[in-house]
Amino acid sequence: MLDWLYDIVGWVLIKIHAGLSFVGFDPDGGWAWGLSIVLLTVLMRMIMVPLFVKQMRTQRKMQEMQPEMTRLREKYKNDKQRQQQEMMKLYQESGTNPVMGCLPLLLQMPVFFALFQVLRGVANGEATHGFTADLVHSAQGALIFHAPLAAQFTTSAEELATYGADSPIMAKSIIVIACVIMGTTTFLTMRQSIKRSTSQMPDNPMMQSQKFMMYLAPAFGLFGLGMPIGVLIYWVSSNVWTMAQQHFLYRKHPAPGDSDTPNGTSSGGSAKGALGKRKESAPEPVEQPKIERKQPKKQPRSKRTGNKPQQ
Repeated sequence: MLDWLYDIVGWVLIKIHAGLSFVGFDPDGGWAWGLSIVLLTVLMRMIMVPLFVKQMRTQRKMQEMQPEMTRLREKYKNDKQRQQQEMMKLYQESGTNPVMGCLPLLLQMPVFFALFQVLRGVANGEATHGFTADLVHSAQGALIFHAPLAAQFTTSAEELATYGADSPIMAKSIIVIACVIMGTTTFLTMRQSIKRSTSQMPDNPMMQSQKFMMYLAPAFGLFGLGMPIGVLIYWVSSNVWTMAQQHFLYRKHPAPGDSDTPNGTSSGGSAKGALGKRKESAPEPVEQPKIERKQPKKQPRSKRTGNKPQQ
């Protein structure tokens, strides 16, 4: 079904490897194949940068719409069909597409599975998806820090020896380290996102479940034990890119109310272009004019009583 995508990913990987070999990298070495996977990841993520920017704008619009959405849920809580109709009408009027919030992730998954399929074919010695028999043999023997590109944690010592690994323990250690990095970067990326979400919507009812998933994220690294080293390189590279890209975009487009600098200005630029709100200083009290009361001038007793002084 997705063979056409597998062929595209395989073709791009082969072309990047050929380019690195042309500039002086050993075509059978781990650096040539490892960098080919990293550059494939970077190329894919650069293409998807506009989608991530669109995702952030969609999330901001959704945040601005929260009060109106809450009102509609309360108003039509007994009529789910009418509630959905009003929600869709609200989305159309605001020009918001909820699907954009998860589109980048949905587009990443097919590429991930395509690369997994290509590298699994290499591990099995299959010359498919644009790979020739010579390229398969070259990729199988490529060592990434003493770990074969096609090796998995479950690969036996005998199979590792056929791939050219001189130390099975070292190869498995590299796989474990890659899984730890993968789980850690996933955790840090989710924490960064949840922190921003909390500042935008402190009373988010889904916050507890999101935090639960965040603390569960390091366990995702265990899935890497059943993946080839080449797929782990892609996954780690993609996670590092996501974490750095998210940090940069969050600083450039801070959420309303965020301020990262001591003087209250947002980190995205000048005060005029900042999206975060700054606290307005309290107006200085206006000094009221002092009212002076004029006391009557004290007069002599004779003038007060009207009596003339005696001679």
